[in-house]
Amino acid sequence: MGRSRGGLTTKVHALVDAEGRPIHLLLTAGQAGDAPAGRELLARLARGGILLADKAYDTDAIRAEMAGRGGFANVPPRTIRKRTFAFSPRLYRQRNLVERFFNRIKQMRGLATRYDRRPDNFLAALKLAAVRIWINAL
Repeated sequence: MGRSRGGLTTKVHALVDAEGRPIHLLLTAGQAGDAPAGRELLARLARGGILLADKAYDTDAIRAEMAGRGGFANVPPRTIRKRTFAFSPRLYRQRNLVERFFNRIKQMRGLATRYDRRPDNFLAALKLAAVRIWINAL
């Protein structure tokens, strides 16, 4: 858990497949940036895949790593970017599968309010919920 102005917080990062089923989950402190966790998730992404992520993951390192792996990072550029990158809004619409996954997680009261104090217990409960979502999606 991380400490921020709002208190103790945690960020959940998820890598999902094309069907919206979770592949890998990762926890970081609430005050930590998203891009370092994104690079860790990239290691689990298939070579030649397409990364659909929000603006928080728009870094040169992530784009370079995806290009090196033969993939494409379809991430909207942050407003502070001076250069422009190839971005497909039509392809970006598929990111709603990730948002649907997080919406299903938020429907589970124990996960949404974070009853577990220990990060390992919370991650275990999150993974159990992800398995439940995976099975229901079949």
